[in-house]
Amino acid sequence: MAEDLIRAGFKKWVFDDTEFNVPERYQNLEPKGGGAQGLVCAAVDTLTQQNVAIKKLSRPFQNVTHAKRAYREFKLMKLVNHKNIIGLLNAFTPQKSLEEFQDVYLVMELMDANLCQVIQMDLDHERMSYLLYQMLCGIKHLHSAGIIHRDLKPSNIVVKSDCTLKILDFGLARTAGTTFMMTPYVVTRYYRAPEVILGMGYTENVDIWSVGCIMGEMIRGGVLFPGSDHIDQWNKIIEQLGTPSPQFMAKLQPTVRNYVENRPKYAGFPFEKLFPDLLFPSDSSEHNRLKASQARDLLSKMLVIDPQNRISVDDALIHPYINVWYDEAEVNAPAPGPYDHSVDEREHTVDQWKELIYQEVMEYENSHGNNGRPSSSSQASPASNSTEPNGTESLR
Repeated sequence: MAEDLIRAGFKKWVFDDTEFNVPERYQNLEPKGGGAQGLVCAAVDTLTQQNVAIKKLSRPFQNVTHAKRAYREFKLMKLVNHKNIIGLLNAFTPQKSLEEFQDVYLVMELMDANLCQVIQMDLDHERMSYLLYQMLCGIKHLHSAGIIHRDLKPSNIVVKSDCTLKILDFGLARTAGTTFMMTPYVVTRYYRAPEVILGMGYTENVDIWSVGCIMGEMIRGGVLFPGSDHIDQWNKIIEQLGTPSPQFMAKLQPTVRNYVENRPKYAGFPFEKLFPDLLFPSDSSEHNRLKASQARDLLSKMLVIDPQNRISVDDALIHPYINVWYDEAEVNAPAPGPYDHSVDEREHTVDQWKELIYQEVMEYENSHGNNGRPSSSSQASPASNSTEPNGTESLR
């Protein structure tokens, strides 16, 4: 990028073939990897002395899908404010005008690891139930804004060494629904609920299935339903859990129902067999007295193919395996402002999305000062919660 296009007070960092142009307040940038949506760097914010993660959105104006996703992510990050959902500390562009505008940077709290790494650890019942409790609190908060995630997975959930957890993204837009016959995988669909795989309607407890898949993986140490495509995914589910009832089949679209009904019939296995005692940590001797039988009971209520019979988020939060951490202020935190779902259905050209995103970035910068002063609603490091398992060393 030509130097004269970069605003004053910005500094360029280069990592392989990726340029980061960020305000000078951010120092010691270090690449931390990233996914389809962009590269992430760790940095020190010299203004607040806080360690932060700076995400450069990957070619947000490459096509309509990318532009729409960038707009949606930015809008939602501005909207939500909950300790279990990643907060926006700052947002900026290094370019000086809409004509030159091409890069969007989001600044967030720096976390220590994603859940993929944590799943490989030997977690005791305290840590496992506390991580699940926080996931459920974050999901409940999103639901209170009318945001149903539908795509929770370990790579998009991050944790700190003190066992605090945050959900990192906002899932699928309403219009990004999948249909059963769509083939090859571009992204991981191992954690998506049957109703998403089968192209059915869905309600809030679609996200409970994903939590169940994550919990099962924590216990088993491997992915529960590692399908190579939608069809293989469905087969993996019914081989373990059994063919669903005719009442469930009746809700499917005719072409999907025809396929599903013609699969071999499976009886499935009892949860005692799918998740035997030897896979669980030993029963807790702490005051919580958490045990394998409680964990298995919760799992059996989450991993239910028919969403009508699946446990709700509210009921999961008061389940004996989870409610030892119950804190009214966390479970029923003030709801975010309602999310305008018309964004997900809106049809715009790339240039129109680009202008909308530019307006959002400018509005954010103007309301926070061009220095990008952290907003009052942003998430600084959460205060240590006295109910956290074993204090600050808990994931080390």
